[in-house]
Amino acid sequence: MAALFRLLSRLPLPLLHNLGALSGWLAWLLSGTYRRNFSAHIAQAGMIEAKTAAIAEAGKALLELPKIWLRPQDEVVARVVKVSGWDLVEDAWRTGRGILFLTPHLGCFEITAQYYAVRKPMTVLYRRPKQDWLAPLIEEGRGANLKLAPADLSGVRRLLKALKSGEAVGMLPDQVPGKGEGAWLPFSVVPPTP
Repeated sequence: MAALFRLLSRLPLPLLHNLGALSGWLAWLLSGTYRRNFSAHIAQAGMIEAKTAAIAEAGKALLELPKIWLRPQDEVVARVVKVSGWDLVEDAWRTGRGILFLTPHLGCFEITAQYYAVRKPMTVLYRRPKQDWLAPLIEEGRGANLKLAPADLSGVRRLLKALKSGEAVGMLPDQVPGKGEGAWLPFSVVPPTP
């Protein structure tokens, strides 16, 4: 599998997007469990009208990962063509205080941390994947300025230390903590008002 990831990282991004869209639809068609969960989640988010696009986009997001993790960081970051709100980041730098980035597993959350980390260090919570072969690829792909903190109490301590030092931290608030490691809280997605 690692060899396949390395091969995929060398393919052009448009081809990966096309293969990803196809993969998203294949997963949807071939897995009843995935289909039921996907439908339930998109209904819960109140985004039924986006279902068709979301099926393809889920596959695209998955097949972008090899290119993001396994290509040189400068090459990855150079693909960013538009950034909104960067002035807020620069304002936060001027205060000397830490920055907390909350980035759910939506869209290409991986590139936001990479974009920031080529400029300044960032510490992110990280839960090791269940597939052992995937961990070295993820860790290699996060880059030197992206420090990984385990998704446990020691990692939370690292995040607090980084914030107190004026550094940035990243959290994926939709991660499910292990038994006894967190508390369930109500969460809702409110669609933006036009």
